[in-house]
Amino acid sequence: MSRYPLFFLFLLCSTPLILTQHNDDPTLKTMHGFSGYPLDEPSNPFGSSASDSSPLSVDAQALQKQIDELSTFSDTPAPSVTRILYTENDVLARRYIKNLMGLAGLSVREDAVGNIFGRWDGYEPELTAVATGSHIDAIPYSGKYDGVVGVLGAIEAINALKRSGFKPKRSLEIILFTSEEPTRFGIGCLGSRLLAGGETLAEALKTMVDGQNISFLEAARSAGYARGEDDLSSVFLKKDSYSAFVELHIEQGPILEDEVSIGIVTNIAAPASIKVDFEGNGGHAGGVLMPDRNDAGLAAAELMLAVENHVMGSGSIDTVGTVGILELHPGAINSIPSKAHLEIDVRDIDEDRRNAVIKKIHNSAKAIAKKRYVTLSEFKIINQDPPAHSEKSIIEATEAASKELKLTRKYMVSRAYHDSLFMARISPMGMIFIPCYKGYSHKPEEYASPKDIENGVKVLALTLAKLSLS
Repeated sequence: MSRYPLFFLFLLCSTPLILTQHNDDPTLKTMHGFSGYPLDEPSNPFGSSASDSSPLSVDAQALQKQIDELSTFSDTPAPSVTRILYTENDVLARRYIKNLMGLAGLSVREDAVGNIFGRWDGYEPELTAVATGSHIDAIPYSGKYDGVVGVLGAIEAINALKRSGFKPKRSLEIILFTSEEPTRFGIGCLGSRLLAGGETLAEALKTMVDGQNISFLEAARSAGYARGEDDLSSVFLKKDSYSAFVELHIEQGPILEDEVSIGIVTNIAAPASIKVDFEGNGGHAGGVLMPDRNDAGLAAAELMLAVENHVMGSGSIDTVGTVGILELHPGAINSIPSKAHLEIDVRDIDEDRRNAVIKKIHNSAKAIAKKRYVTLSEFKIINQDPPAHSEKSIIEATEAASKELKLTRKYMVSRAYHDSLFMARISPMGMIFIPCYKGYSHKPEEYASPKDIENGVKVLALTLAKLSLS
């Protein structure tokens, strides 16, 4: 079968053209006879609705079975999932994904840290490819949908496109990213950071160890990666390596469940991580009178409230701050804390506004230390990644795909960060969200319905098709 009638049909589908007035056009009649699509309907390569009769068919039952099967590669019992970088279950899960990529007819390759790529060559393979994908690692006692929907769903999107008879112009590539979660080595989005050219990270990984004092390189080699090389720069991708990158993901929040079927992400809020240490004098809880204390714990408590105050005072609902770790030393009920350690997460879609909040937090930490006669021994910004903004053309393609599938949708911000945040450094980027039950994520109760997953896969497939023909 020639690819060209479908190709021209897809080009027509990129416009809101109604074909009724052209019924006498012999070319369109030929296309009608080839495709079976009625000429008096809005053009749509996969049919006019998201119903089960649409030529774009997603095997939701098989996809759910794959999600369930993948969840069995876990260090903890069901319904929880724990899958840590380079462990036995991580390696088995990777093998499972590579097998599915092969069954989908994709050519599969891996890089030095285990990012996995499955490629469907387009009929103009010299053009930069369109990419999609996500991750399959899972923090301890989490769920089976986070990241996984964006990997298994991407494979099913490719299968659906193949079943429909679509032929891509630009190649389509699925990426399974290594270690989106920071569980083992404390680095989130490790694989995508390296793909984006993380030179500092590549150097740091040469000496980095986990909680059991196993080095990153030793762990990688145990899983079959980084063999014979310490230099990880081979992982880096050049800017514009892809013409577009689109990630399908559960929302990890409660907004979509009560409102619409599809979330079209416009911005990804990026986190800044801060470590703070106060040092006081400590002492006996009964023996040191209140006016004489240098309580590092109270300094930490006051800073926690200051974080809330500065975030709330930013003037934007998109600014958020969290003190997720508080450690007091010596940690006894009858001992005044002599040391306090805090770790603070500040996020925003506006980098300048977020950084202004961080500066205020630092000023407050210094003022609190002075007032309480304790020492601010450390205020260290661990990372300060810039936010990412979705590309207009990808937003428009996702919007058009959702409309053609008659799915309700809304624009929204991702307040969790994803591999897309770092792919945006080397490629135009976009994200598609689907609802998840009560917004639960990173816990065993995490759930996305088969219908919502099916809708997301259809939108992803149609979006990839549109971008492939651009």
